[in-house]
Amino acid sequence: MKAFRLDELEAERAANDGAYLQFLRERNMSVGLYALDAGSIDPQRPHGQDEVYFVVSGRASMTVGTETQPVARGSVVYVPAGVPHKFHHISEDLRVMVVFSPPEG
Repeated sequence: MKAFRLDELEAERAANDGAYLQFLRERNMSVGLYALDAGSIDPQRPHGQDEVYFVVSGRASMTVGTETQPVARGSVVYVPAGVPHKFHHISEDLRVMVVFSPPEG
């Protein structure tokens, strides 16, 4: 069993001065914590993997392809491989769990 605590993951991510912390990597998927502070710019580019985003906290809008909708705690968004996507209008510090399949990188 592998178990994680969100507060510990957030502390590790912050200590490493990065917006993204991959904390699990298995044969068919990887999982990470992505952080964007209020007012920041999301630098993402399309990925070669399918992704699922689960918003842990914060508020923003998310555009996937040509569709945009607000996201907040509890939102779950699927992004197919290769599709442009970004968080924007980040009004509250955003913390998002990201699942890549197959694993990122």
